[in-house]
Amino acid sequence: MLAAVAARTSQDDPLSGLEMRRVDRPDAAALPPHWSVVDVRAASLNHHDLWSLRGVGLPDEALPMVLGCDAAGVTADGREVVVHAVVGATGHGVGPGERRSLLSERYPGTLAEQVAVPTWNLVPKPAELSFEEAACLPTAWLTAYRMLFTSARLAPGDRVLVQGAGGGVASAAVQLGAAAGLEVAVTSRDAGKRERALTMGAAVAVEPGARLPFRADAVLETVGAATWSHSVRSVRPGGTIVVAGATSGDPAPMELTRIFFTEISVLGATMGDKEDLEALLRMLVRTGVRPTVDTSVPLERAPDGFARLASGEQVGKVVVTVG
Repeated sequence: MLAAVAARTSQDDPLSGLEMRRVDRPDAAALPPHWSVVDVRAASLNHHDLWSLRGVGLPDEALPMVLGCDAAGVTADGREVVVHAVVGATGHGVGPGERRSLLSERYPGTLAEQVAVPTWNLVPKPAELSFEEAACLPTAWLTAYRMLFTSARLAPGDRVLVQGAGGGVASAAVQLGAAAGLEVAVTSRDAGKRERALTMGAAVAVEPGARLPFRADAVLETVGAATWSHSVRSVRPGGTIVVAGATSGDPAPMELTRIFFTEISVLGATMGDKEDLEALLRMLVRTGVRPTVDTSVPLERAPDGFARLASGEQVGKVVVTVG
């Protein structure tokens, strides 16, 4: 079957290690107990895939590796499902001793015609969502949901700053936050992305570092060094900064004096659990909110999707379709 594979890793030129290859299909008879094979209908790209191609979390001994965390598809018995990408956190399908990993780290990922996962990781896909929409959810949208509602515990009327409009997590946070009645502010260097964020429900869109018209109850931080100081200065005393990434590197200094003096909480978030994903799906069905798809390409053109993601020009998700 056709798959997008990390054949090599390179810090300086990550896309040079991406290859489209023919790989073996999962052998259902040889899988561990309580695993299932899913015929992938759509998958989406994440910065995790680019980091893997740089060798972060993907050692040479694991190569070649099928990339991809997110997918929606159909099981052998005809069920339409969304794949929860975290394996090992609960012990389902792998036993309690295996540490947590994401698909494409220890087990082949979703950018292929089929993927094998623990059956417990499969969540029914609502009929109201297309495969392309559902494939956007398990990493970026799930992370945004967890940051907003599980980590920051925001409620209608609260104010939140989302750093770096345009990325998958940021665009999801804008849409989810607006649907939940939050007052959402976003930042972006790109005027077009700021305007797009306003159309997605943001109340305020400013350049990075600009003063906000309010102090935020929480800040969602996925950029890191380039925006950290602004995040610390934009959150209210006693507020929360939730960190789920650092695409511009670790901040230095951390401004610890301001953090402890104003009693700011700093929390980490990595995706979410299966229950969060199920709640996210219910929220989308109920509200009518749908993921913003920036680009959709067939599997054989997955390298074009990776190039779009690496450019940083996308607003929303890059989706790969199969079949």
